[in-house]
Amino acid sequence: MGKLIPIILALLGLGAGAGAGMMLQPEPEPVVMNPCGDVDPDKHGDTKEKIADEAPTDTEFVKINNQFVVPVVADGRVSSLVVLSLNVEVDLGGREAVYKREPKLRDEFLQVMFNHANTGGFDGMFTQSSRLDPLRAALLEVAQSILGKNVKDVLVTNIVRQDT
Repeated sequence: MGKLIPIILALLGLGAGAGAGMMLQPEPEPVVMNPCGDVDPDKHGDTKEKIADEAPTDTEFVKINNQFVVPVVADGRVSSLVVLSLNVEVDLGGREAVYKREPKLRDEFLQVMFNHANTGGFDGMFTQSSRLDPLRAALLEVAQSILGKNVKDVLVTNIVRQDT
């Protein structure tokens, strides 16, 4: 009898979990069948969004390979570290140019981030857009000075601050 109780409890738990999963399952989206292949965008509002998503773009995103680590100095010592990941948006075919100039680009990006840290840009609520917008603008300016006007934007894809 003692060996049977854990098995019964496991089966009850499994049954309760399956029941809760079925009860909380979202309703399936309605399927629109169009056997003729005709698409009337006015009848199906989401079709316009799908077509817009599939439209070819004239830019591509280039991930800068390694993260950037920026020390934040307060009272003569490192008070925190900020780790950032960046992507550069360029015209189609500009990926190779970014990788060829990546060492210079990383150096200039780091200098901009050090200046931002030294002016208090990573203190307090550093993720507010009012704090990150000047950083993004400075990064874009530096990227365009190195790679030319085919750089459209610099995206901060990840940012973390670790206080020490």
